[in-house]
Formats: sequence, structure tokens, C-alpha cells
Amino acid sequence: MIWTEQIGLFTRLDYAALALLLLGWMGCNWIIDHPPKWRPSVSMLMADYRREWMRHFVTRQPRIFDSAIIDNMRQGTAFFASASMIAIGGGLAMIGKADMLSGVAKDLTLGSETAPAIVWEIKLLLMLFFATNGFLKFVWSHRLFGYCAVLMAAVPNDVDKPVAYIRAAKSGEINITAARSFNSGLRSVYFGIASAAWVLGSSALAVAAVFTILVILRREFWSASRAVLLDGSDREEYTKDTRGVDAAGPGKLLG
Repeated sequence: MIWTEQIGLFTRLDYAALALLLLGWMGCNWIIDHPPKWRPSVSMLMADYRREWMRHFVTRQPRIFDSAIIDNMRQGTAFFASASMIAIGGGLAMIGKADMLSGVAKDLTLGSETAPAIVWEIKLLLMLFFATNGFLKFVWSHRLFGYCAVLMAAVPNDVDKPVAYIRAAKSGEINITAARSFNSGLRSVYFGIASAAWVLGSSALAVAAVFTILVILRREFWSASRAVLLDGSDREEYTKDTRGVDAAGPGKLLG
């Protein structure tokens, strides 16, 4: 079957729903990582607290608490990476048995027509795309948290050394990058689950895409947790002695 015939197997509504899903996925990733200044996302607010964490890490003795947190974060990324690998393996196995999936879809939708196997294989490939992207993001996040642990270990115990806060600041930025990759992987999981609705038809895919977009944006911009993080009553003004952040809003840790 040539590619022009394959394209004809899908309706305009299929392509519209697919475009909505992919644009929603890319749009959510961009706006969460680049929110407007007047409305920071939860991820951006947490980034500021990660910088604050590294500032206090310098003077905390002993530093076992900090190493335990990093270890927990690495365990979380390892878990999701393993789960993504299982999902990829399951998806590849299903591609070889696409006819079984078409029978299940026919029962669920009460349809009388059965689409060619290539249609179900393409729909499975969409889910595999998100699972693979999530796996790559989780693996990179796991590695970055490892880098962060090494940088934290390189912070001198003597807080009077000039490099102490500078290395702590570097640790904070690597920590933020690792968290950004982890969150991006989670969003791939969300949209991967939404893409499974395509088995039920284009309308189901469109509904699942819109629902997923709304859930993600609500959690980042209109959730109760965001309201708690947005409260600036606990912010410390930046001085050379405290090395804090700007009390007026999110700011970078300075060495």
C-alpha cells in the first residue's frame, strides 16, 4: 500500500484531532517552561525554591538530608524510565497483533466496519512515540540528578570559601534542568494515555486531548498548590550576607 492510499484511510477529523493532540503537547511544554512574567507556572515557582534549597544546603550540617532528597528524586526518575520501557515493549508487541486491537475497538465502538491493520499500527505508533519521548526524558533527568549530586559533593564545607555558593548555584541550575526534563517526561505520559483514545475514534481522541490539556494547565496555573507557592511572605531579600533571592518575585541564586 503506497503512502497516498495510507493517508486516505484517515478522515479529516482524524487529522484535526491528531493536530490538536500534538500542538497541545508542544504548547503545554512551551508555556509551562516560558510562562508570562505576570503568571508564573508551578514549575517556575518550584525552580526558585530549588535555588533556595541549594543556598541553605551550603550551611546545613550534616548534609545527609540533602543527599536523601536527591536519591529519592533519582529513584522516581528510574521508576518512570522503567515503566516507559515496559510500555514501549508492550506497544511493539501489540503492533505485531494489530488485528486483535481492531476487534477490541470494534466491540467498544459497536462499529460494523473493520479498518485495515495499518490503521491500528499507526495509532499504536503514536502511543509509542510518547512512550519513547518520555523514556528519553526520564533517563536524561536521572543522569542530571546524578550530575547535581556530584556538584553538591564538590561544595566545600567551609562556607567562607568563595566557590561554596558558586558551586551550590550551579547545583541548583542542574537540579532545575533535571526537574524540567522529568516534568516534560510526565507530560509525555499524560498525552500518551490520551492518544490511546484514538482507538475509539477521532472524536474520542479530540476529547481526550482537550481534557489532558485542561488538566495540565489547571495544575500549573490555577491549582491550590500554585496559590501556596505564590505566597511571597517567606521570601528573603537578597544581600551579600544572606545571598537570598529578590523578595518581589522569583530570582536566581547568586554566588
